[in-house]
Amino acid sequence: MFKKTIALIGIQLLFVIFLINGVNSAEMKSGEMMAPMMIDKAKILADTGVFGTFAMFKLDHAWNQLDSMTKQKAAQEVKDVFTAHQNRVAVDTYLTRGLSEKTDFFLRIHSYELINNQNFITDLMATTMGKYLTNTDTFVGITKALNYATKPEMADQLPILKAGKPESPRQYVIVIPTRKDSKWWNTPVDGRTRMIKEHTAPTLAFLNTVQRKLYHSTGLDDLDFITYFETNRLDNFNNLVIGLRTVEEDNHNKQYGSPTVLGTIRSLDEILAILSK
Repeated sequence: MFKKTIALIGIQLLFVIFLINGVNSAEMKSGEMMAPMMIDKAKILADTGVFGTFAMFKLDHAWNQLDSMTKQKAAQEVKDVFTAHQNRVAVDTYLTRGLSEKTDFFLRIHSYELINNQNFITDLMATTMGKYLTNTDTFVGITKALNYATKPEMADQLPILKAGKPESPRQYVIVIPTRKDSKWWNTPVDGRTRMIKEHTAPTLAFLNTVQRKLYHSTGLDDLDFITYFETNRLDNFNNLVIGLRTVEEDNHNKQYGSPTVLGTIRSLDEILAILSK
């Protein structure tokens, strides 16, 4: 009886090993289980509770002294970092060279855990190209559900806000960090809602030309909000901001911009090619 039990266990072990080897062989054959799955970018951009990191970079002049082959290898290292982290972060790339003397490009990084954004940036800075980069500014925020827009006082504006559909694709991006004063935070909710309704009014005319996304930063950064804009009409955006600076809510901005970041939406390959000239 003992020998039969041992034999049965041995057969079961062989069967398990066969199954495991079969799965591994299938994975190796298809390659589907071997490659990291990319984050669903459309989903993460729409989700709440997502951490957004805006990281601005300036290349050192010494980078220009490198030969073409070294730059090409360095660019490939950067691409490899993007690939290695694509199952944990979604990264958008923007060129600021020619529009700013302080930066050459910046990244907008999204993930469900902030440590993933940090790990991506530290790996990027560890590349050959990264050693020539200065991280000039970093903003950190989190996406949250609508707050004031869902209040009954704003019921007349909400349908208009939802109907806005900016043209796509868009070429320009603007990032504006803001910080509120203590009076803002100590104003009762109904008072803040009234000011936000006034704040929203001048934006309604530009819903079809300016796309906006808000990040909350209080406690995560020295900021309170990071507002990200995309547009093809910089003249409209200019008029939009002028309108926002004339409302009562603007009196509570201790910081508006500083820096304001203006760039163009470019692919990683395009940015690397431009910076490697």
